[in-house]
Amino acid sequence: MKATWNGAVLAESEETVVVEGNHYFPPASIHESYFRPSEQRTVCGWKGQASYYNIVVDGEENTGAAWSYLEPLAAANEIGGYIAFWSGVEVES
Repeated sequence: MKATWNGAVLAESEETVVVEGNHYFPPASIHESYFRPSEQRTVCGWKGQASYYNIVVDGEENTGAAWSYLEPLAAANEIGGYIAFWSGVEVES
């Protein structure tokens, strides 16, 4: 699987985990130079608190376009630290 936005490859992996239709990419597959931590947080009843990232490519920013459960609840341990995308980020094989 590959995640791209604004012509840049944000992540690439053959070992994503699919949860609720979203591909979660392992931390080692992320091209960190495009990611900026965000103050945005949400809470899921079974996964826990999600932390968001802004994606910055060629000076353009996609606010809150990636998220991760850094300390997931037990039911979501398999995606702990993995990163998923939305908001215009293309995820395809």
